[in-house]
Amino acid sequence: MRAKNLYKVFGRHADDAVAKLEAGATRDEIGSATAAVIDASFEVRTGEIFVVMGLSGSGKSTLIRMLNGLHPQTSGTVEIGGESITGVTAAQLREIRRHKVSMVFQHFALLPHRTVIDNVAYGLEIQGLDKADRQARARKITQIVGLAGWEEKYPSELSGGMQQRVGLARALATDTEVLLMDEAFSALDPLIRREMQDQLLELQSDLGKTIVFITHDLNEAMYLGDRIAVMRDGRIVQIGTPEDILTNPANEYVEQFVQDVDRSRVLTAESVMRKPRAVIHDGSGPHAALTVMRDEQLSAAYVVKRDRTLVGWVRDRDVLDLVRAGNRDLSTAIQTNHGAVAHDTALAELFIPSIEAALPLAVHDERNRLAGVIPRVTLLAALGGAPDADADASPRPDPLPTALVTKALDASDEGSTTLVKEAR
Repeated sequence: MRAKNLYKVFGRHADDAVAKLEAGATRDEIGSATAAVIDASFEVRTGEIFVVMGLSGSGKSTLIRMLNGLHPQTSGTVEIGGESITGVTAAQLREIRRHKVSMVFQHFALLPHRTVIDNVAYGLEIQGLDKADRQARARKITQIVGLAGWEEKYPSELSGGMQQRVGLARALATDTEVLLMDEAFSALDPLIRREMQDQLLELQSDLGKTIVFITHDLNEAMYLGDRIAVMRDGRIVQIGTPEDILTNPANEYVEQFVQDVDRSRVLTAESVMRKPRAVIHDGSGPHAALTVMRDEQLSAAYVVKRDRTLVGWVRDRDVLDLVRAGNRDLSTAIQTNHGAVAHDTALAELFIPSIEAALPLAVHDERNRLAGVIPRVTLLAALGGAPDADADASPRPDPLPTALVTKALDASDEGSTTLVKEAR
């Protein structure tokens, strides 16, 4: 889906108002007309949840209604699946709504005289499917959204959360390319709302829909969105990932907007990790490993394979014992209980692993390769929004005295060994 230079002006002389806005006029300088959306451009990628966020009056609900033609645009274009909905006939627009884009409304919009199964099947009925096929499809979707056993109930017999599930199932049943959700969860109680958010993410992982989600709730936007568009006074002021919006706000308005967000559920391990100061190859001997830790003044270091797959970690005291004993095999000193976390783990889930880790918390990528480390001070600084330029990525225990290590190394007859001093 693509929107380009969208304007929506209500009132008389709308085209004149657009011309003034394009020339740099503000909302208050266009006379009696009301500019709801001003020069909005964005592209929604296939399979992503694109969240449009803003306060009341920002233009977000008007914008989403322009994406399916409920509000014809004053100027600009909208494309769905490469097909423009700008200037199409009423019949063409109905076909687009039937097969390309569906919508979930804030207040459910269920038909009170129809059962759950018939409400879910309504869009399929509009598409012209025969009763047996649409009932089978609707029953399958009803089970997916957790309403199995409620198919013959009427909307008045359901809770608010269950009614919204019916609305979501009705939109999913038509199997359109794009799903529009206009503040779909805002009328729900907080607990039910979070359950619906979790279910939407679960459904998205299975179905891979292209979703445009409207909300005024920042935490909801941060939780659901792959990318977020922030609106103010009809204009989009920033588009980015939740992390982009939180850590690099485009202006003071966005900065104030996100200042109270729960950073621990938005930022991930990858966003705050640092390069480890020392990494040892598992083929290195004790002599080489101890040299690395001595040079970097570290008490421990992570051990990796040549492809950077994480093996474990070693402690200087254990390696020193091997050097003194003339043992050339580092593997006997490697501890495998490294407690590494995935790169996309939310900060909220890092507290216990960080406390339990003997070293700065290791972060691995999708192939279990060491990607970085997170010292405790870095984790705390990230949660508080404070800079961490001087944070030390070294382990907390004091390293062995340099003189002691040097003496042991000098006394050893071990030859040079391949090592990796830093993960660069």
